[in-house]
Amino acid sequence: MEIQGRLITKLPEQSGTSAKGEWKKQDAVIETLEQYPKKVCITFWSDKVDELKKVNDGETIKVYFDIESREYQGKWYTNIKAWKFELSEKSNLQNNNSEPITQPVAEEFENLNNSDNSIDDLPF
Repeated sequence: MEIQGRLITKLPEQSGTSAKGEWKKQDAVIETLEQYPKKVCITFWSDKVDELKKVNDGETIKVYFDIESREYQGKWYTNIKAWKFELSEKSNLQNNNSEPITQPVAEEFENLNNSDNSIDDLPF
């Protein structure tokens, strides 16, 4: 699965030691670029934590992830684990073009109003 959005914040890095060795992880909150944006917390593990340090808040990234749910004592918990991410081209476009694009709709209506008014085309 994949998601594209703006990096809102990076939560503090966590680390520890398990039976398999040392580990580290960091959660980051991404806000989607939809009409109704949603915030999603995604977990980055091991070397992805180091790569995430290079990304600044507000930049647009595309994250590839696996999602998994598990049951513990009658409750279900869901994890979103990133396995790859990349800076999005939209991040560069947004930084260069901060003004919204508008279309000249008013001019089209003015041209319609300036047509020959001597002929009344109304059916009544």
